[in-house]
Amino acid sequence: MRKVVAYIAMSLDGYVANVDGSVDWLAGDGSDETNVGSYVDFVETVDTVILGYTTYHQITHELSKDKWPYEGKHTYVLTSKSLEDKKDISFINEDLEKLINELKKSEGSTIWICGGASVINQFHKSKLIDEYTISVIPTLLGDGIKLFQKNDFSMSLELISTKSYNGIVDLNYRLRK
Repeated sequence: MRKVVAYIAMSLDGYVANVDGSVDWLAGDGSDETNVGSYVDFVETVDTVILGYTTYHQITHELSKDKWPYEGKHTYVLTSKSLEDKKDISFINEDLEKLINELKKSEGSTIWICGGASVINQFHKSKLIDEYTISVIPTLLGDGIKLFQKNDFSMSLELISTKSYNGIVDLNYRLRK
């Protein structure tokens, strides 16, 4: 069965973006700049990307203006805006549990919950994420957009692996059974 993975970077103090939403701090410490880490290998396992409109807008207007970085992977952009679908991109406003159940029943590989924090929290709160991979960036922001919001439940996780490169530490967890 397909798995749902939240793969995202955060600062050491738990933020995914500055107060203004910028992510210009997403870099290692310069100790091993040739090591690109786990992202490239992870993206190869993905055929479905889910993200919110704010993240979509940031990618298309700031981070990768000229080329859609997830070409060949079907992308679902969660939004209440009425937008026309594009090649491999669907703009949707539907129940998350229904979406995940339909995707898990279909053929395919990893379903990536790309971001932002609001989208990850919606999936987290609905307990729809199978694995969490968090790349901890060696930066303390002090303020910004927190990865995890306050919840009324706790969740036990099992560590699958860790990887360290260029001052960044990837923490990979799955739900503990």
